[in-house]
Amino acid sequence: MNLLINEPPLQVLPSLAAKVGLNEAIILQQLHFKTLISAHIHDGHKWVFNSYQQWQNEFPFWSEKTIKRAIRKLEDDGYIFSTDEFNKYKIDKTKWYRLNYTKLGYLTMGQHDPSNETKCPDTWGQSDPTHEDKLTPSSRDTLTPPITKDIKSIKNNIVEQLDIAHEIIKYLNQTAQKNFKASTAATKRLINARLAEGYTLEHFKCVIDTKVKQWLHNPEMNKYLRPDTLFNATKFEGYLNETQSMQPIQHNSSGPLDLDFSKGEDL
Repeated sequence: MNLLINEPPLQVLPSLAAKVGLNEAIILQQLHFKTLISAHIHDGHKWVFNSYQQWQNEFPFWSEKTIKRAIRKLEDDGYIFSTDEFNKYKIDKTKWYRLNYTKLGYLTMGQHDPSNETKCPDTWGQSDPTHEDKLTPSSRDTLTPPITKDIKSIKNNIVEQLDIAHEIIKYLNQTAQKNFKASTAATKRLINARLAEGYTLEHFKCVIDTKVKQWLHNPEMNKYLRPDTLFNATKFEGYLNETQSMQPIQHNSSGPLDLDFSKGEDL
């Protein structure tokens, strides 16, 4: 087996490793990359959420215990902030993280804190691709380039590297109390088709929030809180343009009139 470079390499600045420790520096670097493209905004900052098990999927060469120890050291030393207060359910202990760029010297070198950027869509329609790409060269200079297969275009490789489908389905499961899998081929196909049309993670979350508000406690409609309904090509834009103040959809004994899946999946 060839053990030389045939897979995505890990990159880290020696000076950062000398300052915080090698394991800690690798985690900071990956957290920096995920922060740059995060769409999760709380208290005016970008946040990244991951369980320890999910971190281990990104760093399979470490034990969960090693990851916990490194993250706790970064927390204790003030290099990262963490919380679980943004989880929808109290039973969910997934931690949310953001870097302390001030302590890392990011701001003192003339850079802005990327965790303060907002990526929420300005309109309910499709986003302008030129507006989505906030990753200017200056915002990537202080820490080393992110952990990617090919550092040519973060924007073009975003779906592959961060697995947005996983983020979307996790949010759907948490919000709608479901148990869908992001690995299902049909689900990934629907999500990728909408992403290719220019929609972002926040657009998916808006659709999920709107329909959960309307359908979660409606026995007839709850079953439609599923990917093949929410992310369907003929319905996604309509759902996205519904206002949050709409009243729940009314039904009659004949069942929902708006939903017809007899023609199969529509991408």
